[in-house]
Amino acid sequence: MSTENSPKIEQIELKYLSLKDFEVLKEVFVEIYGDVPDAYWQKDELKRLIDIFPEGQVVILVNGDIAGCAFSIIVDYDKLSDNHTYDDIAGDVKFKNHTGDGDMLYGIDVIIRKEYRGLKLGRRLYDYRKELTEQLNLKGIVFGGRIPNYHKVSNRFTPKQYIQNVRTKEIDDPVLNFQLSNDFRPVRILSNYLDGDKDSREYAVLMQWDNIYYEKKTKVPSNQKSEVRLGLVQWQMRPYRSLEELLHQVEYFVESLSGYRSDFALFPEFFNAPLMSKYNHLSEPDAIRELAKYTEPVKNKMAELSIAYNINIISGSMPEIIDNKLYNVGYLCKRDGSIERYEKIHVTPDEARVWGMQRGSEFKVFDTDCGKIGILICYDVEFPELSRILAKEGMDILFVPFLTDTQNGFSRVKLCAQARAVENECYVAIAGSVGNLPKVHNMDIQYAQSAVFTPSDFAFPSDGIKAQTTPNTEMILIADVDLLALRELHNFGSVKNLKDIRNDLYTLKRHK
Repeated sequence: MSTENSPKIEQIELKYLSLKDFEVLKEVFVEIYGDVPDAYWQKDELKRLIDIFPEGQVVILVNGDIAGCAFSIIVDYDKLSDNHTYDDIAGDVKFKNHTGDGDMLYGIDVIIRKEYRGLKLGRRLYDYRKELTEQLNLKGIVFGGRIPNYHKVSNRFTPKQYIQNVRTKEIDDPVLNFQLSNDFRPVRILSNYLDGDKDSREYAVLMQWDNIYYEKKTKVPSNQKSEVRLGLVQWQMRPYRSLEELLHQVEYFVESLSGYRSDFALFPEFFNAPLMSKYNHLSEPDAIRELAKYTEPVKNKMAELSIAYNINIISGSMPEIIDNKLYNVGYLCKRDGSIERYEKIHVTPDEARVWGMQRGSEFKVFDTDCGKIGILICYDVEFPELSRILAKEGMDILFVPFLTDTQNGFSRVKLCAQARAVENECYVAIAGSVGNLPKVHNMDIQYAQSAVFTPSDFAFPSDGIKAQTTPNTEMILIADVDLLALRELHNFGSVKNLKDIRNDLYTLKRHK
């Protein structure tokens, strides 16, 4: 709408409604609704609204003059009838549907004076309601939205068809378009909603905005975190004379990361490979099967450390023999004492040919005190289907322990991990080993640059790299990631990779 005839704006102010505003507001009501006494808000009604819920009643001032207002109450959404009317919500001067224990903000009126329309003042009022909803930890906002142009086509379209045509821009409805552009979605049609609303044929659309920050109230204490600190170990391959010596180095890194209050410690794939040096006289398949004997004590030690240092440990990966078959596995040792297992789903041609490594068959999302995470071992991150399934199941952070000997191999892992972060709107942490093991066959050289990758949008680094290590240098990497930023990205990102999937053309699902 053109703003050529709008007054020059020197100041815009939003303030709580006061009864002192009534006489001016009355002029606004008459301008909008006419001078029929029952057509606009009365003083006793506004007083009641201010008494029961002052934060929900605001006016917007332009150059000191009232240009509009917004009124709302809090309701228990489950107790609202699916076919409620405006009178059910606002027709009673006592506003009996309002309850401080409710879970939804109900918008009962938004008014902008005609001379101030086109200045996006309505958007400011909607934004205030959204901020209030977040502050009060409510599920969202609902209201019955008029469809004032429906009378023009009611002989040709049902209300449902009308809404669809508005969404596809075949019909213009300024009210519904405004609500849709402010992230409200249609829930259902309400018939006989506003008595006398001839333009809408007394229909309304129940519109809803969801508060992505809503946290369900519970009597059980929760320490679920939104700011998560990731700790990555870029492990130096060096000779160890015993398992105890290797575990001493493991504890050194865990203690260091815990000292910085990290929530996770991620170790690389096959970080315990130096222990194979004493079996170098054996064939390569036999040597790695000897290494598999250390997996259980390493897992048990990491489980102890996770509790002792209050940190979730992702054990990288280690060989494990089950029913005489060799697998590449790892363990998530949580700081609550529980332990969960993960497997490498795709083994590399070299792992299969040299060691006889078998492919795993289970992958899943793990629930932690820092959100839902996924763990894929090295080569697995190069298959986008795995992480997409995990993302559909709620994964926030993907951890990738890896082992690469050349820069080419590392680049495959890095580039695919970055792609997974973008396409799945999640964080991806990769950790690898550096150095040489000249006395271990098939594990001679290592190349790594551990990193934490992010989506690429305004709330994240423009290059999608949160932090990364110096290549080929033993060190730890610590980075903080914000899970709430992911929630915003899912709903308000420049692009919506998860929501815009064309499920009407193709699908991705697990095989049972």
